Amino acid sequence: MSNWNIHDIFKSDEDLQKEVSCLKNLADIFKKNYENNLKNLTPDEYFDALKKYENISQRLSDVMTYAFLKFATNTDESGFYAKYQEEYTTISEKILFFELEFNLLEEKQQNTFITHAKGYEYILNLTKAQKPHQLNDSEEKIMLKKSLLGSSAFSRLFDEHFSRLSFEFDDKKLSEEEVLSLLHDKNRKVRKKAAISLTEGLRPHKELLTYILNMIKKDLKIECEIRDYQTPEQPRHEHNQITQKSVDALINASENEFSIVSQYYELKAKILGLDKLYDYDRYAPLDGKEENYDFESSKKIVLKAFGEFSKEFENIAKTAFENGWIDVYPKNKKRSGAFSHPATSNSHPFVLLNHTDKRRDLFTLAHELGHAIHQKLSYKVGYLASDTPLTTAETASVFAEMLVFDSIKNSLNDEEKISLLASKLEDIFATLFRQINFTTFERRIHDYKGEVPLEMINQIWLEENKKMFGNSVEMGDHYELWWSYIPHFIHSPFYCYAYGYGQLLVLALYGLYKSKKCENFVDIYTKFLSLGGSKSPKELISMFGFDIEDEKFWLLGLEEIKKLFDEFKGLINGR
Repeated sequence: MSNWNIHDIFKSDEDLQKEVSCLKNLADIFKKNYENNLKNLTPDEYFDALKKYENISQRLSDVMTYAFLKFATNTDESGFYAKYQEEYTTISEKILFFELEFNLLEEKQQNTFITHAKGYEYILNLTKAQKPHQLNDSEEKIMLKKSLLGSSAFSRLFDEHFSRLSFEFDDKKLSEEEVLSLLHDKNRKVRKKAAISLTEGLRPHKELLTYILNMIKKDLKIECEIRDYQTPEQPRHEHNQITQKSVDALINASENEFSIVSQYYELKAKILGLDKLYDYDRYAPLDGKEENYDFESSKKIVLKAFGEFSKEFENIAKTAFENGWIDVYPKNKKRSGAFSHPATSNSHPFVLLNHTDKRRDLFTLAHELGHAIHQKLSYKVGYLASDTPLTTAETASVFAEMLVFDSIKNSLNDEEKISLLASKLEDIFATLFRQINFTTFERRIHDYKGEVPLEMINQIWLEENKKMFGNSVEMGDHYELWWSYIPHFIHSPFYCYAYGYGQLLVLALYGLYKSKKCENFVDIYTKFLSLGGSKSPKELISMFGFDIEDEKFWLLGLEEIKKLFDEFKGLINGR
């Protein structure tokens, strides 16, 4: 089964519309019963109202999940998606008062409600913490209506535009995913041609992509001013339930180890026999072999790796493969990239891939199935508490990649291990150090006064990349535009450090798992994932004896990277 089955959510578009009509009625009843009335409720009555609010919210999420997934595989469905965005907004308006009124209650009554709402304590405390940034009911309704014309509109424009782009290569028209996959080709001429093709495909759209980025920047600035956030990063950190201090510690610790990246690429140039490594050489396979990981082979590898760790993980992955959770291959008008959409417990997670039979596609499959397992397990804490902050959301995905990496490595000879270790190190560089680069790039873009000219964006992009690569990689003129295809800058400003956060966290956790110092690691890890967003990242990670507020914590993950690099160098020197 290579296409997902969105009819697990609704059997038809007609059933979707019936659900919308039902939700409008439920929202009207909810509003009538509870608006301007929370202060008069008993703790039991408030808890009952909270459960009703959760039910409406979950079913609303089902509506948007169905519409979005239909759009993600065919961007011609943008009108359908827009229609249900409007329906969502209309219904959301009716229940918007519930969280706002909670923050108008006396603190004593708030605390009584929180204590009584077992399983929702942490979520309600998060709501309480948002009080300084909340507006009144009328203002929030305006913000909700205007949201359709702000960053979400430019995100949609970005997705629709990229889904229609094609890149010329040897008289063929390739998708973005297909041309990017050629940067991993064994033939240097192919890689160089792919890099130029990517840039030439982006160049005619540079003004539009610059404008979109600037509108995202402006929209975030206005939002921060209205809601009294002090920096453009603050909303993201609060959503991720971590402190600015913690993020700064992550960025500083990572930047202090950029030398690992430059040392690696200097060594790679020697191994490849190149005087100078160019940007299009970064992912060149070391063994010169064209490794093929078709989807069926990838599936077997992932199931084996998951099964060796946990039968429960293996069974969830099997269900995903067999029951239409995954949309596998690139196709015309399909969104690029990969994701796992959590949906809700009324159905199951949905995984989008663009599998092109490369080794990186194997690890992308593991990555997204890691997300899907996390999402499925977190259904246990209910819809409101299942939403996991980005910092811990990336844990399961990167951990799943490590399971597959180790499973493959154990079956290889030394030459094959060299190739795999090189690939893994490059993946870590992309997931950690490159994401730190992205974050510092975003900081400079969002700190810039006024709209940022294209030439300045290009310059900042090259300068931030130079910090990581040093003199080990020569970035050609074509590379200056490559910021423009990164979707996270548009969809989720300041998202990217969460990948680095997750990478170092996973390396610390995986080091603990491999050390066998924690005998019941699998049980603790499964519980950690099952708790979803019902506890803070700090509390969740403390289950393993770690403190994310301690700057020394990040060094644990960085040490694991050094161990991998040392293993790689040892195999090279032992040839």
